[in-house]
Amino acid sequence: MERKLRLEQKWPDTIWIVRHGQSAANVARDTAEANHVPVISVDTRDADVPLSALGVRQATTLGQWFGTMPVEQQPTVVLTSPYVRARQTAALIQGTAGIELEEIVPILDERLREKEFGILDRLTKVGIEARYPEQAALRQLWGKFYHRPPGGESWCDVILRLRSLLGAMTRDCRRERVLIVAHSVIVLCFRYLLERMTEEQILTIDREHDVANCSVTSYTFDPAAGRWGKLKLGIFNYVAPLEAAGAKVTAEPDMKNPIST
Repeated sequence: MERKLRLEQKWPDTIWIVRHGQSAANVARDTAEANHVPVISVDTRDADVPLSALGVRQATTLGQWFGTMPVEQQPTVVLTSPYVRARQTAALIQGTAGIELEEIVPILDERLREKEFGILDRLTKVGIEARYPEQAALRQLWGKFYHRPPGGESWCDVILRLRSLLGAMTRDCRRERVLIVAHSVIVLCFRYLLERMTEEQILTIDREHDVANCSVTSYTFDPAAGRWGKLKLGIFNYVAPLEAAGAKVTAEPDMKNPIST
């Protein structure tokens, strides 16, 4: 029976979902919020914001952790958000760990990009309430799961594109060991999908946990779970590799993450 399940397995053997290292936008947003200014001071597109010096250290440290794994347990596929901070994190992890892939460089997938905030881009909570009070009110009414600012996305929109990505993974990444490098909202939306959560369940996790930079969330395929086997959560928001190496753990929201619930 177990052999039959293995032959019919549609999922990767292992999935690691990593939030990118600390970025320059994380630092800028933290400064803006602390000073109660309306606009986050960053001169580049959000997609082009690089890692901070600390973010480079965090990614390198996590790469050392992956490098301690036997080769037969290391990632065989690396997927990354096309945003610079995620691409840099993936490259540092791969290079430091010495991970050899069939694809020489990580595969960019735009479905892993940061949630888009439209007209609320670069605004702090103070800025949103001052410039778009009607959007602040709507978000409080509908919540982040359903509220879509003009030109932006709701969590449901992010979940929709991730459903498409999961479909591709069941086709192209069966029995692979997949490392995904993306953003905090992507980590949480993957949990929502893979664990078949409700809105209330995932928003409770969101309120109780800040997804840390370079934290690891992992799933392992269990052929004995369910009728055809399932991916089971192993670790969530795991930062022990950073702590063990003395790298500072950070969990600042990204530049475009305005009002909290």
